[in-house]
Amino acid sequence: MAEEEHIAIIVGAGPSGLATAAYFEHLKIPYTLLEREDCFASIWTKYSYDRVHLHLPKQFCELPLMPIPASFPTYLSRKEFIHYLNDYVSHFKITPIYGRLVERAWYDEAVGKWKVKAIRDGDRDQVVAVQEHWACRFLVVATGETCDATIPADIEGLDSFVGKVLHSTKYKNGEEFKDKNVLVVGSGNSGTEIALDLANYGAKTSILVRSPIHILSRRMTYMALVLLKYLPVEWVDFMVTIMSKAVFGDLTNYGIQRPKEDGPFTMKIKYGKYPVIDVGTFHKIKSGEIQVLPAGIKSIRGDTVAFEDGKEYSFDAIVFATGFKRSTKEWLKGDDYLLNDDGLPKPNFPNHWKGKNGLYCAGLSRRGLYGSSMDAEKIANDIKALILK
Repeated sequence: MAEEEHIAIIVGAGPSGLATAAYFEHLKIPYTLLEREDCFASIWTKYSYDRVHLHLPKQFCELPLMPIPASFPTYLSRKEFIHYLNDYVSHFKITPIYGRLVERAWYDEAVGKWKVKAIRDGDRDQVVAVQEHWACRFLVVATGETCDATIPADIEGLDSFVGKVLHSTKYKNGEEFKDKNVLVVGSGNSGTEIALDLANYGAKTSILVRSPIHILSRRMTYMALVLLKYLPVEWVDFMVTIMSKAVFGDLTNYGIQRPKEDGPFTMKIKYGKYPVIDVGTFHKIKSGEIQVLPAGIKSIRGDTVAFEDGKEYSFDAIVFATGFKRSTKEWLKGDDYLLNDDGLPKPNFPNHWKGKNGLYCAGLSRRGLYGSSMDAEKIANDIKALILK
């Protein structure tokens, strides 16, 4: 098959890819945007639960060159954010090539270009899939932190569970789980919000909280983000931890521990572990409407889940809010500088976005949508300067 020549290729049409494409349009950099799904921002349009809202005020969630309208609320709902993204794509005339699963990308030193091989999504299960080939001077990895949903594969007896098992990306709302016993595995923001949603729909909800977690309110988080512009992260961590203790109190009696060493934003920077932004879950934990289970799963038999502390409970459904993994290094070859085996940058922020030989990454700094916007601007300006040399 003939190889298409391009200046720049962006892999991934999530918010990071869209932000990069918009900046390319702004600077008149020719590009091609490849997306494996049939839509842009699929984590929002297809794989988010109904009640999800942005956890940060809208000014921290805008993509570059186009603010979120003043008429929108401070914390956008899923529907409102998708509306904004639709307007963003239309405004910048972004036209992703959908259904393109990148199988391999490598740098060809002989010609000084990146080679990209992809198959059409509908052909991935065919014996002989139709391949498409591109070449480009610049390659941007914008596949995001939330790339491939993952459920632990080492839980003994999970295949024997007689109820419903789903990842949080397949959960929409708790309507079908009314009066049922549901276990939520995972105590990050998705897990705690899904537990709240289930309880609101009348499910008998339990949530597994194995690791210590920091809990903040929206107001604390906003204050911290403002202060981080002026103060060291250690000072901000100290202040918001004191505030969290004052507002939420001692949660050890409910099976929840706070981290003893690193503060909420230090943990986010060092480990990518986000603080839990409470929107009502912990009130229901204190009222007994949500039960906290602090021990890991030992095994599953039928509808019975045995935990490592010796306790057993029966459930009708299990929702795994166990996050994502990144498959980037499975298809990206020839890069030993920018991304590690987990698909995250090796260089520390703020030097995380640029690799070698025209390789870049956007949206992998663990700084949310705000970080994606910063990456897009830096990448576009850097490529523009190299083109003009």
